[in-house]
Amino acid sequence: MKRIIGALFLFSFLTSPLFAARLKDVSHIYGVRNYQLIGYSLVVGLAGTGDGQQIIFTLQSIANMLERFGVKIDTRQLRTRNVAAVMVTANVPPFAKVGSHIDVLVSSMGDAKSLEGGTLLMTPLRGPDGKVYAIAQGPISVGGFGGGGAGARVRKNFLTVGRVVDGATVERPIPIRFVKDNQLSVVLNHPDFTTASDVAKAINNTFNAYIAKAIDATTINVNIPLQYQQSLIDFIARLENLEVQVDTPAKVVVNERTGTVVIGENVHISTVAVAQGGLSIIIKEAPQVSQPLPFSTGETIVTPKTQVQIQEEKTPLYLVPRGATIKDLVKALNAIGATPRDLIAILQAIKAAGALEAELEVI
Repeated sequence: MKRIIGALFLFSFLTSPLFAARLKDVSHIYGVRNYQLIGYSLVVGLAGTGDGQQIIFTLQSIANMLERFGVKIDTRQLRTRNVAAVMVTANVPPFAKVGSHIDVLVSSMGDAKSLEGGTLLMTPLRGPDGKVYAIAQGPISVGGFGGGGAGARVRKNFLTVGRVVDGATVERPIPIRFVKDNQLSVVLNHPDFTTASDVAKAINNTFNAYIAKAIDATTINVNIPLQYQQSLIDFIARLENLEVQVDTPAKVVVNERTGTVVIGENVHISTVAVAQGGLSIIIKEAPQVSQPLPFSTGETIVTPKTQVQIQEEKTPLYLVPRGATIKDLVKALNAIGATPRDLIAILQAIKAAGALEAELEVI
């Protein structure tokens, strides 16, 4: 039975060089994106796992917070391990409205051992323009645990990073502008001139008008038809569900660390002969003991005995004709019993010989 190059050998086998996909799955509307926010705050309620006395900015933050509540204290008098300074980050989805709730990520800045059981204090989250767009506060979930004694410690996941689920409330609308002069832009997730041209043609054919034009390998500008200018959402929804032809490049991706090989359907090879074999050298050593006669003055002598055996695999030379597809290549490599590790070396050798008509990427 032929050996199957198993789970570590993956390949995408498509029915044709071009396949249909929804426009929303291979592209996005320019300007419609997440908005990143950041803030600085304190986490309180930690069971002695907070920042130590040497973390000056934590002590200063505690003193500043207490002063806002009318309590003045010298930072040199602070003695607490129940507080940790943290950075708070969040991604606001597009079109989030005032009052919407989003998750926030809380990350320790000092030498805190764990944020487990802590509570994030009210934190203004600012955008790149410095304006406050959300306010975060609430209990932290770290999704792990840790413990130990004097001799050993046990930890699962990272305890200095946690999440506050629905912990931030949007306080200001996120600035999003995706329509200008009754025109929007469709941006491909993977740049390709052929796909960009096909997308523009598909849009024009669907609306029976010349409204789309490919600007480069990524961007297709689309003029909004007059009948849709008052119902923009309907126009975008129709665009998103439009089936377009997506061209895939000929590419082979190799991960030498894990032995994973991913080969695209469009990969072809020129005429090449492939043979794979291995040379095995087996060395066995056994001690030979020579004992002296009883009551003699001789010594015990131990002499090593070494056996060397050389085995060379007998594998055929397999001819792969020009224009062979990935199916032919897989069949040929299975015929010679190639493993995923062998496959990596074979593909690199075929590429070096100039017979692999595809890009070979090693990660």
